Amino acid sequence: MKSTPQGKDDLRKKVEEVKQDADVQRALKQATPAEKRKVPVTRARDKFVIGAQLFLLILLGAAHQLLSQYGGWYERYPLTRKLILAIAVVVASLMVLRLLDVYLIGRVPNSVYQYNLKRVAKLVLWLVIGFFVLTIFFQNWYTAVVSFGLISLILGFALQTPITSFIGWVYILVREPYRVGDRIRIGTATGDVIEVNYLDTTLWEFGGDYLSTEHPSGRIIKFPNSTVLSSPVYNYTWPLFPYIWNEIKFQVAYNSDLEFVAATMKEVAEQEVGEEMMKQVEVFREILAQTPVNQVEVQERPVVLFRVGENTWLEAIVRYLVHPKEAGRVKSRLIMELLERLNAEPDRVLFPRDSAR
Repeated sequence: MKSTPQGKDDLRKKVEEVKQDADVQRALKQATPAEKRKVPVTRARDKFVIGAQLFLLILLGAAHQLLSQYGGWYERYPLTRKLILAIAVVVASLMVLRLLDVYLIGRVPNSVYQYNLKRVAKLVLWLVIGFFVLTIFFQNWYTAVVSFGLISLILGFALQTPITSFIGWVYILVREPYRVGDRIRIGTATGDVIEVNYLDTTLWEFGGDYLSTEHPSGRIIKFPNSTVLSSPVYNYTWPLFPYIWNEIKFQVAYNSDLEFVAATMKEVAEQEVGEEMMKQVEVFREILAQTPVNQVEVQERPVVLFRVGENTWLEAIVRYLVHPKEAGRVKSRLIMELLERLNAEPDRVLFPRDSAR
């Protein structure tokens, strides 16, 4: 299939459009994509929760003023004042978190960034709450902080793995070896990332011990975030090039029309692959051109190869691009389409029959 000048111009324009995309721009620098989604509107439930928290703060403020003016109540029961202030700090912090979530984080047009921002905001929230509550209940808060630091130092030796996992979580946020929604393999675990907590990561396993196809097994896999610091991570959905090469092979006779076989297999695969993957490869090849990697080996269109099999037949192999999460379905469709087209020409395509294999 030869490309016309007009077709090349159209493909070049599409490549430029892809390169101008904000996701691709950031991927070129850090390999971090952005999954676009609609900016949500403020829900009635969020407004109700914020209103309830504000009303509770007003009640706490009124109670504080009333008790401070009523016959030395705070002098007789000093713990009451501390409890009211501590509850007010917690409610105010939760209200601020809700406001940030609804009006700032919730309007970020990227589900992955939203997820990470929410995790960081919650962590900062509890640190702030802990600091202010500690200050309220301990007059000499510096001594309390030092004591807490000594206790943390002692616990640190006993909690090395959780602490290392927390550091791994920070590494995942900063370097992003994987994100929620990515399909990865780390160690012996393979699956789609569905949650990244402070201490561990959860995968939705695909394949596994009971399946021969790349289909979700129904099991989840949890591993500590510290694993990412010592094990290689294979990310199948790298944003700049979120595809993998896959192959389908058939056995054909030596006296088959090999040119017809190759042309048919390539045509069917090209129809399935689509133009989107082809232009993505063009961008990838331009990036590889700036590195020592030989970008010529990266083909944007399906390729058909012939190899001598172990028996008396040739192996006709078509190699094509596919999104990793669509690999199984695409392969099934291609096999049916290829067999239909090739079996339509029994005089030109000779397959093994019966026991003659």
